[in-house]
Amino acid sequence: MRRHHDPNQSFSIPQIRFIPERLKPWLLIFFIIAFNCTGGVYLATVADMVGTTQFMQEDIMMAGYASLVGMALFFAIMFRLKWAVRPKTALGCCILVLVGANLICMCTDCVPILVSTCLVAGFFRMWAIYECNSTIQLWITPKRDMSIWFCYIYLMVNVTIQLTGISALSFSVWMSWHYMYWFIIGVLLVMYLIVIICYKGIQIMPRLPLLGIDWIGMLLWATTAMSILFICIYGEHYDWWQSEHIWFATILAIATFSMNWWRSTYLRHPYIGFNIFKFPLVLTCVAIIIVMNILLAPSHIFEHVFMEKVLRYDYLNTLTLNWISIIGVAIGILFTWMTFARRKWSYQRILVIAFSCFAFYLAYFYFFIDYNLPKEALFFPIIIRSAGYVMVAVMMLTANAKLQFPYKFLHGLSFQNLFSAALAGAIGNAIIGRVLKVVMSRNAMILSERMDNVELSTVHHTQFSELYGMMQIQSLLESMKEIYGWLLFVAIICLIGILSRYSDIRPRKVIEPTYRAIYKFIRSDVKFRLRLRRRNSVL
Repeated sequence: MRRHHDPNQSFSIPQIRFIPERLKPWLLIFFIIAFNCTGGVYLATVADMVGTTQFMQEDIMMAGYASLVGMALFFAIMFRLKWAVRPKTALGCCILVLVGANLICMCTDCVPILVSTCLVAGFFRMWAIYECNSTIQLWITPKRDMSIWFCYIYLMVNVTIQLTGISALSFSVWMSWHYMYWFIIGVLLVMYLIVIICYKGIQIMPRLPLLGIDWIGMLLWATTAMSILFICIYGEHYDWWQSEHIWFATILAIATFSMNWWRSTYLRHPYIGFNIFKFPLVLTCVAIIIVMNILLAPSHIFEHVFMEKVLRYDYLNTLTLNWISIIGVAIGILFTWMTFARRKWSYQRILVIAFSCFAFYLAYFYFFIDYNLPKEALFFPIIIRSAGYVMVAVMMLTANAKLQFPYKFLHGLSFQNLFSAALAGAIGNAIIGRVLKVVMSRNAMILSERMDNVELSTVHHTQFSELYGMMQIQSLLESMKEIYGWLLFVAIICLIGILSRYSDIRPRKVIEPTYRAIYKFIRSDVKFRLRLRRRNSVL
């Protein structure tokens, strides 16, 4: 692929042969969609996997989030891997690893093996996706405008996530959740044949060795992230810090984070340098992502419970809402592309619009949640919520382009993705899940005050069970309504805070340097390391 911006020369992908030039980018788009659909367990089939295996729901959620941690850790070394491994070798290796990961996840009954496999699979999935995306970047945005580029990235990611959920649920309903794995394995093997036949074993730029990468730091960051995930996912199961398991995970997270901090004081290039915390931009983006995930946590905790327990919807009715979410993602990306990427609206304006969407979503459910709510009434708030999410996601990633290339940008990108992809969602779900349990217990106690032995002595056992079930559903409904109200209050406070501080910062200088410029910078750093190593060996 040509690495310049000459508009007089057409875009080409020289490492692919036997395929017409116009179809090559679309072939890579197909590869990207397939890679996005794999990487470990499929969270849409959690209920069926729990029913047919010995795994708990927390085990499968832990494996799913582990895949996202593996994806986030890739960003810190993505340029190094780009120039150390040929495209044909990289794609072939990633496909074989993903095939093996799918086989292991489908057959294993050991939780540590399942989680570790998903962690590795997430890393190789992101490597394969990046290999394809970097090849067609100039086809998407010839100027390397990161605001446009991230619109494309989040459109692909969020749409394929919803399509994966639809596919997995469809296989689970009509056949078995195992067939989703076999289908993905078949698609990956077809892709492997295409790579072997159609890819040339060439490298666009001279290769650089993987010298000076802080692999120990990578393991420490992975341990820190997995420990935090363990606390958030298993906290309710183990009764939080009443359990020695949660205390061990807490101490391990603090210890590995502190060790990374200490190692960053003397390493030239730690895996994720702590000097990125000197930039308020990084911490601000992470804070916004965490708040957003707390506000949207009801979409993961309440919506499915509300549809299954209260509205009595089956899998197929719940499945249709994934299509509505895709519509919301498409609308949000289109709006962000037209206003933020093309017209360069300010970050503050887009943030106000996005948090207004969150406030509307919360207010809608607070005022209209009811036993008789029709399914069509859920469409608009889901569209608004999905649109607001992708607006914030695109904007936060684009803000990282203001960091210095390549190392500070990569470190900020990797650290932010640890939260946006995995940790923030788990933290938000843990907080709202805990609040729901406390509030529901209180409301159930209030509603059952008159259900004493005297009044229930004349009630039949069957009628008592029905009455108790109705009381539980009513307490669930009132608890959800109460939490929606508190979250709406938080969203309004966030909106007031955003509006109170004027900012006219716009995404005007968010152009990624050419790969050739980044390559020259990293090559000089690798040569310095080689000279230093030779000097130390002589001494």
